[in-house]
Amino acid sequence: MARQYHRLIALATAALLHSLGLKSILILIGDGPKGKTVANDINLVLESERLILRPLTLDDTELEVELGTDPEVMRYAGGTEPAQQTRQDMHKYVRRCAGGCIGVWCVADRVTGEKLGSAILLPMPIDEDDTNWDLIVGDDIPPGEIEVGYLFKRSAWGNGFATETTKRLLKFAFEETPLEEVVATIDFDNKASGRVLEKAGLTGEGVRRSYGGDSLGFRITRQQWLKARGKV
Repeated sequence: MARQYHRLIALATAALLHSLGLKSILILIGDGPKGKTVANDINLVLESERLILRPLTLDDTELEVELGTDPEVMRYAGGTEPAQQTRQDMHKYVRRCAGGCIGVWCVADRVTGEKLGSAILLPMPIDEDDTNWDLIVGDDIPPGEIEVGYLFKRSAWGNGFATETTKRLLKFAFEETPLEEVVATIDFDNKASGRVLEKAGLTGEGVRRSYGGDSLGFRITRQQWLKARGKV
């Protein structure tokens, strides 16, 4: 009964957050991985030096359409998607679980508010070719690995935004959620993203399986993140 009650509160509060455009959410949820509890006061709007990351909403549909229909942006992300398909799937893309810790963020310029791209903390698909959105539900962090990733408009390339975004999401993951590790995978030819992940602190681990095929894997643990910052 308690878990069901918490879930109802989580769903109702998340809906209120979306409707009012609030920057934070105060929520009680169930146990996370290995019995750990997600922090009660979760600020889902994340700021860095130049960027602001906020939960993706239906108001960001045209941003996702722009990203998904650009062949260069989607070159290493499974290829382009028809605009109508993106619009139909937005109800999945705005899903969140674990008190909002797992989901998609819109990345914008802190000063101008311009939408630059999107970034994720989502379950890593292994044999499937896309995220299993059915896992994005309820109080708990989904089973399996959680990946970090990003897509940026071409006009935002070359400014270090991908590295800044990845670092901010890792800080959130390891300092405000129960996640013990975060992974990422890239196409063998995507050397630029490999450099981004290494700058953000992830370590390459060679060939692995993800998205239904072989890719290059990267990983960072909570211990590694905290140790690099002198917090352990």
